[in-house]
Amino acid sequence: MTTLVLLTGLAVLSLNMFLPSLRQIAVGLEADYALVSLSIGGYLAVSSVLQIIMGPLSDLWGRRPVILIGLVMFTLASIGCLFADNIWVFLAFRVAQGGIVSGMVLSRAIVRDLHEPDEAARQLGIMGMAMALAPLLGPMIGGLLDQMFGWRANFVAYAVMGAVMLVIAWRDLGETNTQPSATFTAQFKTYPTLMRDRAFWAWTICLVFSIGGFYAFMGGAPLVGEGIYGLTPALVGVGMGSISSGFMLGNYLTGRYAGRIGRTRIVIIGRWFATLGPLAGALLLGLGLNHPVVLFGGAIFVGLGNGLTLPGANAGVMSVNPKLAGSASGLSGALTVAGGAVFASVTAAIVGGALGPIVLLIAMALTSGVGLLAALYLQRLEAQMPRA
Repeated sequence: MTTLVLLTGLAVLSLNMFLPSLRQIAVGLEADYALVSLSIGGYLAVSSVLQIIMGPLSDLWGRRPVILIGLVMFTLASIGCLFADNIWVFLAFRVAQGGIVSGMVLSRAIVRDLHEPDEAARQLGIMGMAMALAPLLGPMIGGLLDQMFGWRANFVAYAVMGAVMLVIAWRDLGETNTQPSATFTAQFKTYPTLMRDRAFWAWTICLVFSIGGFYAFMGGAPLVGEGIYGLTPALVGVGMGSISSGFMLGNYLTGRYAGRIGRTRIVIIGRWFATLGPLAGALLLGLGLNHPVVLFGGAIFVGLGNGLTLPGANAGVMSVNPKLAGSASGLSGALTVAGGAVFASVTAAIVGGALGPIVLLIAMALTSGVGLLAALYLQRLEAQMPRA
């Protein structure tokens, strides 16, 4: 379990640890800041595509070799970023770091290989609680490294972490895919069954719109916090960290109670928290209690709801066809990243006015609410299964 937590945490750090250095990278490579920002969007786009590819490859070749290949890609690409002397070389190696996404996608598949759905949800909750520290600590570590040694220090750290993780995975990670597909043809013949399965798409929609509430907050909170409430960047950062605190609590509760309550029920409870919390915040703002604590308090409920939802939803999407657990994890992960990019962009575009805080909370509630509808539909499907 520790190895899987470290793999997932490194995948998260690869996205956010270097963010405080974006402006310094632009200066150092004599590039426009908007161009340097492609190191985020391009990375997400490539990682989304890689999730679609790596999931099926793990069903064919096994989880272990695909994870090891991803770690080699990440380590070599980190070294390339370290020695890049112009923005285009830097961006090319930066998007190649997306190979580390194999650690996040296939760690979930490994847990599902080893455990039944309810126990897998519990184990994923424990993993999520531990790896939720990465979004909190990553930017702090990256900013400190930049301040002490310059922006390239982040990529020294990435290269070292990738190499160490490669050694750990090589020694500790066994193969868990005991029924690999014989050929690509044999594997793809089973795909129509997965694609036609209503439960697969319901779990995927639940995932996409649950995480969509988080991305909506990330897209709109900086603009609302600084532009409307006049908060400093440091205070905005503290407020944005509030959603991670809720997420950690939700994962803790999932790890503790998923085995007793059941996967689908705890997912639905999480969706209610994530939907009603921001709605209550919007109501308080509308009644005149216009304070940033209300806004960030609503975000805590979204984080709490996601902590209760994501372990069970990830286990569910991979349980529809266990032989295609890697493919299901990769496809749902890719759709989640793509959906997150859309939610963040749309929210950032609509929260600029005086009613921005209310609009942001309502956007979070509506996005989370779609996930709730998907979870309720799943409950109905499961109730019909015994009769079928």
